[in-house]
Amino acid sequence: QVQLVESGGGSVQAGGSRRLSCAASGLIFSTYTMGWFRQAPGKQRELVADISTTRITKYADSVKGRFTISRDNAKKTVYLQMDSLKPEDMAVYYCAARIPGYEYKYWGQGTQVTVSS
Repeated sequence: QVQLVESGGGSVQAGGSRRLSCAASGLIFSTYTMGWFRQAPGKQRELVADISTTRITKYADSVKGRFTISRDNAKKTVYLQMDSLKPEDMAVYYCAARIPGYEYKYWGQGTQVTVSS
């Protein structure tokens, strides 16, 4: 079955960096659009960034210029490099996969990112 496993979460001070990874299995990774979402306590889950099968990237306005999404199809892994972290970036981060043109279908279990000021 499909599995998405995130790693790289943890605690960081404001202004610092963190790289999240999401390893996929059970799917033809190169054919899926991959996304990173986050959910903070009391807030709705939001799309942070996604990367298409042709490596076209999109970002939420709140993270543009600070976060970078990338993918390694050979390793079946998607990354989220987070720089200049702010306390408002603190959330549980989830990776997700979807077939282009469809809704996100597969989700990871999430990884907590804590940013202290």
